[in-house]
Amino acid sequence: MSFFKHEKALVAAGASIGEKTRIWAFATILDGAVIGAHCNICDGCYVEKGGVIGNHVTLKNHVSVWDGITLEDNVFVGAGTTFINDRNPRSHRKDAWTLEKVLVKKGATIGANATIMCGVTIGEGAVVGAGAVVLKDVAAHTTVVGNPARKISTS
Repeated sequence: MSFFKHEKALVAAGASIGEKTRIWAFATILDGAVIGAHCNICDGCYVEKGGVIGNHVTLKNHVSVWDGITLEDNVFVGAGTTFINDRNPRSHRKDAWTLEKVLVKKGATIGANATIMCGVTIGEGAVVGAGAVVLKDVAAHTTVVGNPARKISTS
């Protein structure tokens, strides 16, 4: 094993984990999840099949990366951030649901407790402020805050 796994973490044999990644206590990584090299997956995180995490990514405590969520290299995700991949979730579905993907591009930062709606792209180097609710795409190198998230600066 070329990555660190805390004794209280659950990592399925079918997950792909890159070199020198650290997976901390109470994290769960399912079969089919992809995590790159040199990542830090903190306590209580969850990555399911179809979740893709690039290299040098940090997930702070209690972040779930669902099917259809892609985090490119050098992304930081603050504690308690919520990603959404289903616009119309139901407890019991009789019909098929539509997976709507989220893409977080290289070097973006997402503050703690942000909510990222399905179908959006967060641009390269963008910053999403803590607690923001992102309902539409965020341009590269732009900072957004609030509910709904709105641009406050461009770098």
